[in-house]
Amino acid sequence: MEKAINHRKLPPLKTLSGFEATARLLSFRKAAQELNLSHPAISHQVLSLEINLGVKLFNRKGRQMVLTPEGERFYPIARRALEELINGSEMLRRSAAVKPLRIQTYISVSIRWLSHRLSRFRAAHPDIELQLISSIEEQDFDETNADIGLIFNRSAAPSHLAWEPLIRPALRPVCHPSLVNHQTDLQPEEILQYPLITVTSERWQWQDWFEAAGFCASQPNRPLSTDSTAIALEMAMDGEGIALLNGPFADKDLKAGRLIHPSEHAVSNLGEWGLTYRKDTRPQPDIEAFVRWMLLDISKHP
Repeated sequence: MEKAINHRKLPPLKTLSGFEATARLLSFRKAAQELNLSHPAISHQVLSLEINLGVKLFNRKGRQMVLTPEGERFYPIARRALEELINGSEMLRRSAAVKPLRIQTYISVSIRWLSHRLSRFRAAHPDIELQLISSIEEQDFDETNADIGLIFNRSAAPSHLAWEPLIRPALRPVCHPSLVNHQTDLQPEEILQYPLITVTSERWQWQDWFEAAGFCASQPNRPLSTDSTAIALEMAMDGEGIALLNGPFADKDLKAGRLIHPSEHAVSNLGEWGLTYRKDTRPQPDIEAFVRWMLLDISKHP
């Protein structure tokens, strides 16, 4: 255990600023101006310090103020003490100020879309630390634990939240080509004959797709279910069944031929993907930077 500090031996700390400025400037008036205090207030600080230390710190030679030998010895000590306090305080302030920018989204979006883009953001903004907050289930923006939400929205945002639309998706089925013999024009009733992968956590379901196609679907044969679109897409690529895709989260797999759209029917009026955040936080530089970057990046890399 460290030895206790005898606080009774400390000089009045508030007097050190007045002494340091006066000793450096050799003027009560200039010190008062620098510290935004009155001339009597600075004089009182110096006098209180002299009384506490039991020595005189300044003398006057005509109109000139000079440090006494005791003042000369005490000045570097007081300055070092103040600098140490300032440096330590600034270190804590910086550590408190540098907080990661918290981005909330769904785990499927993180894995299959957002995480692959973030290297470009880090290159453009190396000073901003990011923290991805991912959840399996679809949920509203958690403004308590996140700064920005990248979410799917089917209705108007609350009045205190801003909304920046990013993607107007089309809900379409996807599967491995071999599952449907490479067919891309299956009708809804034909789709129903294959195993359909249901994602229980999503706000869109197979019923939405069938109803938009004008087809009243009964319970699908051999249904499969999972709680993650990312898992559903992996199952689809393995030929396990047909999954629903609602956004650009399998573009690479579609281009590579690992997935195809077995039907031309798409639903595009269910909602949109976008960024949301509290309106009163947009002046924060890191939030402003991320929103601007994302809007620009998605225009360059749809």
